[in-house]
Amino acid sequence: MRLIYLLAGLVCSGPAAAATLTLQPTAITEWKAVYGTIEARDTIAARARIGGTIVELNVSEGDTVRSGQKIAVVHDEKLAFQIAAMDAQINALQSQLSTAQADLSRAETLVLRGVTTAQQLDAMRTQVAVTQNQIISSEAQRSVIVQQQSEGEVDAPSEGRILTVPVTKGAVIMAGETVSTVGGGGLFLRLAIPERHAAFLTENATIKISANGKQLSGRLAKIYPQINNGRVIADVETDQLDTPFVNARVLVEVPVGERTALLVPETAVSTHSGLDFVKVDDGAAEVERAVLPGEHIERPDGHFIEILTGLAQGDKVVIP
Repeated sequence: MRLIYLLAGLVCSGPAAAATLTLQPTAITEWKAVYGTIEARDTIAARARIGGTIVELNVSEGDTVRSGQKIAVVHDEKLAFQIAAMDAQINALQSQLSTAQADLSRAETLVLRGVTTAQQLDAMRTQVAVTQNQIISSEAQRSVIVQQQSEGEVDAPSEGRILTVPVTKGAVIMAGETVSTVGGGGLFLRLAIPERHAAFLTENATIKISANGKQLSGRLAKIYPQINNGRVIADVETDQLDTPFVNARVLVEVPVGERTALLVPETAVSTHSGLDFVKVDDGAAEVERAVLPGEHIERPDGHFIEILTGLAQGDKVVIP
């Protein structure tokens, strides 16, 4: 009796029927490989506001700075001499004011006695007022020179990393010259794509990025309308770039269109003696056909291989 049950179990446990897939052309994205340049979003030059000699330089290439941080000091000796000259001029005017006020006080007493005239008194009052205004004007001019002297301090225009420092301590520079360049605001990729692909580029498209041995993704944020030297300029935004280098080149894949292809699951392709085969159900039996595989394509429903030759539309592929 046990033998009968065993034989019945063997009969019922035969191999399950393999699934089949009817081949149909599938639309796939065509990618163009180009190199992108890593650039700082904000590149700002820290410039000297006055001319003079650099007496202090606190940064070098690669340093991280805060917005408003002092990075250099420019000193102009002429400003100190001008401040000293203004101080002497103010002291002289203050002496003149003291004399004019004393003369005015005596004149006011003499007018009461009838010794001097009201006209002379008015002239002395005018002289006092003129001297006071001259002192105010001189003090304002001195404040301007002091402000110019304080502008010798060169501050970082934004938070970021020092990219270039084209000057050295002790160098003589003019007003407006660059002391350092600060890159901040994060990083982005700038692409230069051949113009024949311009019609297929769309903003917000997903971009594949290969950087530091990692596969990253980004978004095509902006496409510039002006074509330079036969190339379309585009910017890619991504928050996955982690590199201390600016102007580094990374490999980027950009979608430039669609095409149709015959795709089979990776498990349907087998290799024997260096040749690739796919098992096909022709209605009478399952036969293996030699095929030429193309690129491997990753889709949401699995991993597939493009078949270039060996299969045709309508073939039923046996999936193990």
